[in-house]
Order: sequence, then C-alpha cells, then structure tokens
Amino acid sequence: MMRIELALPPSTRDLRLDLFRGLANWLMFLGHVSTSVLAWFSFRNYGFSDGADLFVFISGYTSALVFGRRMLEGGFVFGTTRLLRRVWQIYAAHILLFIFYLASVHFLSNGFSAPELIHRFNVAPLVHAPVEAITQGLLLRYKPLNLDVLPLYVVLMGAFPPVLWLMLRHRNWVMLGSVLLYFAARQFGWNLTSYPSGVWYFNPFAWQLLFMVGAWLALGGAKTVHFLVRSNAVLAIGLAYLVFAVVLTLAGLLPELQKLLPPPLFEAFNPNDKTNLAPYRFLHLAIVIILGARFIPIDAAGLQAAIWKPLIKCGQQSLEVFAVGIYLAFIGYFILKMTSDAIIPQLLVGTAGLAIMTAVAYYRSWSKRVERAHARRSQRPLGDGGPTPSAEEAVVGVAWTRAR
Repeated sequence: MMRIELALPPSTRDLRLDLFRGLANWLMFLGHVSTSVLAWFSFRNYGFSDGADLFVFISGYTSALVFGRRMLEGGFVFGTTRLLRRVWQIYAAHILLFIFYLASVHFLSNGFSAPELIHRFNVAPLVHAPVEAITQGLLLRYKPLNLDVLPLYVVLMGAFPPVLWLMLRHRNWVMLGSVLLYFAARQFGWNLTSYPSGVWYFNPFAWQLLFMVGAWLALGGAKTVHFLVRSNAVLAIGLAYLVFAVVLTLAGLLPELQKLLPPPLFEAFNPNDKTNLAPYRFLHLAIVIILGARFIPIDAAGLQAAIWKPLIKCGQQSLEVFAVGIYLAFIGYFILKMTSDAIIPQLLVGTAGLAIMTAVAYYRSWSKRVERAHARRSQRPLGDGGPTPSAEEAVVGVAWTRAR
C-alpha cells in the first residue's frame, strides 16, 4: 500500500497560511490601485517578489494538501473530480469578474467622459470587436489590466490532477521536471499567446515553479529542506539578500539611489522580470518563506492576536476577497482620478477598499457556517463530506517546516 506523509499534524491548524494569503490579497489590492502613495504600502517596492508570488506559492501548497488527501482517500478519479470542481469555481469567479470589470470600465468611461480608461485598462478590444473580445476572454486569452492572476490559477489547477498523482508517488522527480520546465521556458521563450497580441503577463511555464514548490513542500518536501530553517548561515545570507533586494528595488524608484550603483548591477535587476519569474525573484520569495518559518513558528502565540483576525479571515475566503479586491482597485483608481489624488484621499480609498474586502470575508465565512448548520438540521448529506468550496483557502495543515 502506498504511504505518503502529508504535512498534516493531528488537530493543528496553520494560521500562517491564512494570514499570509490574506496579506497577499491586501498587498495586491494596494498595488493595483496604481497610486504613488498606496504603492508604498505594497510588498513590491521593497523586494524582488510581491503578493502575487506569495499567492501562487500558498495556492500550490494548499491544493496539494486538500486534493492530495482526496486522491489518497478516494483514488485518482475521485480526487480529480474534486480538483476540477475547484477549477470550475475559480474559472466562474474569473468570468464574473471579467464581465463586471469590462462593463464598469466601459460605462464609467462613457458616463464621465474619461476615454483614457478604455486604453489604460486594456478594454479597447471590447469596443472594436465585442463578440471576439468576449470569446477570447472566455478562452482566457484576453485579459484586461490586472485580470491576469486567476487565468494563471485556472491553468495551473487544471493541469494539476495528473501532476499531483505523480507527486504522490515520485515527488522529487516531478519537482525536478518542474525546475527543468522553468529553465526551458526561460531559455526558449515558451509562453501562451494573448489577445489581441503579445503573451501572458504571468508565463504559466515559469510561474508553475512556485506552485509546484508549494505542492512539493506539502507532500513531504518540507522535511528535506528543514535544515535551512534552522541554519544560522542561511539566516545571515538571507537577511543580506533581502537588504540587497530592497536597495536594488528602491533604486528603480529613486533616481538619487540609482546614481550610487554601478550601471551593470542596476540593469541586471531593473526592470524586474515578473513575466518569466526571474531567478532572483524566486530566490527572494524562498528566503522570505524560510525566514518566516524560522521567526513565526506554527504555535506562535501572536497568531491568535485579535489584530491578525481580519487578515486571517481574508486568507480563509481568498477567492472571493481576491476578486472583490481587483474590482475595487479599479473603482478606487477611478474615484481618485475623478476627484483628487492627494495623500488623504488615497489613504481613505485604500482604507475603504481593505474594509470592504474584510467585510466580504466575514460575510462569506458567516454564510457558509449558516449553510452548514442548516444542512445538519435538515439532515441532508453534504456531498462527499469534504471541505466547503473555500477549503483550499481554509485548509488545516502545516505551511512550512516547524521552527522551534
């Protein structure tokens, strides 16, 4: 009988998964508003990686935990159907967001005489060829500005069933294949085409590496790299690299700092190659994860503090919160564009957006509890007895290796 050791200690919920996925959603919202002030509250101005990297990594981890268990318990077909059901939910969320997003940009552009919105948010294809644009949107080839993450998520999850089946048996070999695919994609320029031109902003052949690393760690790989969490040498080198990343990233934003750096060094890291997930970007997130596991152990008392509950709740209802955050980023930009982009209005827009995202998370959590309670009272079966649709985000398990 096949024995697989998932990173799932008994009765232990890793709140770090929820906390950091919620944080990733908040950071992506602030970064997508596209204002000078709010961007400084996002992760991207202080290192090579940002909220999107963290989101994809945690998605791979939780997907392997949830659906790996389903596959072990019920077999390949059972696990695949549950996984594809989740893919459909993500796809449906993207299409709903896609339609609302396009309609809102077009309506506000016409209603407030702001034609620049059409071009800024890549809605021009809808104006020139609406039927073709909608069709290409359904095929995930046409993506307005900031609507790139969910299509990547759909592709990675859609291709995951056979990969997960193999990882449950030969995780190291599959991980090696993922690494080789990453370097091959960068070397030969592999990517998917977009409509009406260009390629995917998040190259799935490259970004799969983050997803697969998360899955590999969840399926036992965490023990393999456990020594990195406790290593003092890794700690010193990691902290130095994070400082280096801050300096190089800020140099791209502050001309005065750029002048202090040798041009070849600056040009090696600017502009940041996000599309193909530059190696220095991957390394940056890896160090953040390692140091996070070291300084925030799974049983850290501070994780239960009330101050973190909004972030944790947003992480548990990640799909809904993410979709709402993308839409609110556009609305926030529009409000600032039509009124004032001074510091106070920007802060008010950012605060209001985070508050709405948090309210959505609490509402979805409450509504799911009510639905489950009603189902129990009615003595109706709960399908496969597995997780609710948000289980991938609210999964019980260990995100990283224990650090004590």
